[in-house]
Amino acid sequence: MRPRRSCLAVPGSNPRFLEKAQTLPADQVFLDLEDAVAPLVKEEARHAVVDALNQGDWGGKTRAVRVNDWTTQWTYRDVITVVEGAGDRLDCVMLPKVADAGQVTALDLLLTQIEQAVGLEVGRIGIEAQIESAAGLMNVEAIAAASPRLETIVFGPADFMASINMRSLVVGEQPPGYPADAYHYPLMRILVAARAHGLQAIDGPYLQVRNVDGFRAVARRAAALGFDGKWVLHPDQIAAANEIFSPAQEDYDHAELILDAYDWSVSASGGSRGAAMLGDEMIDEASRKMALVIAAKGRAAGLVRTSVFEPPQE
Repeated sequence: MRPRRSCLAVPGSNPRFLEKAQTLPADQVFLDLEDAVAPLVKEEARHAVVDALNQGDWGGKTRAVRVNDWTTQWTYRDVITVVEGAGDRLDCVMLPKVADAGQVTALDLLLTQIEQAVGLEVGRIGIEAQIESAAGLMNVEAIAAASPRLETIVFGPADFMASINMRSLVVGEQPPGYPADAYHYPLMRILVAARAHGLQAIDGPYLQVRNVDGFRAVARRAAALGFDGKWVLHPDQIAAANEIFSPAQEDYDHAELILDAYDWSVSASGGSRGAAMLGDEMIDEASRKMALVIAAKGRAAGLVRTSVFEPPQE
């Protein structure tokens, strides 16, 4: 899976931001044609996004474009203009406000037709589905299964809060007077649907861009549940997201040691056993599965292990 610890939103109508984004250390950059672009300049923004994809140096970042949702008059032209103009420089199309599986299927079909028409590899461009309403959350399991192009399910908190009439005007913060975590249910439902279909789960934005401590708090909540990353809206949020959604060095080293210990235990040298001891910890197949997750995240984040496995002396 592509690293998506930090997913930077960039307005497609802002040339300065399009240029600046290329220099920032975000794992993913998505060039936005939806909420960040006023209706009168959406056509102009499409062409600016194509130029930025073709002419920019994105330095290995995952490159995505968020088109407008299917209830608008802009969606099909967003997809056609961007994919015909820069499809070979595009990794994913993000579809906002997904309410049912048919909307993902429709995007898949349109992408396939464009790829066939212009000679692009069919199926290479991925889809990111954004859940932003009560209907979308109710249908998230079907949405997650709707297309082999799907790579991520993304939580959109602002529109979701409006959809359910949540009594808060601060996106990502808890509503006043609620004694528990108001976002636990939608986040977990999205996470389970994503994992059931081998997809990544990404948390949405925190709009108080100067409040890095607040960003860290909500990012830690999503990371603790198992989310792969979070949207960032400001350069100050990027370093925090990259840190929080990467394993700590100690955890990464421990995961690699677990994998080494298990591999040794099931080998002939280790007696072909199904379990082993790593210090005072018993290691078995379930331990291996858990360690694989942490080790993969650490490797994707560029961590280098600082520990060496030494087989026990018997």
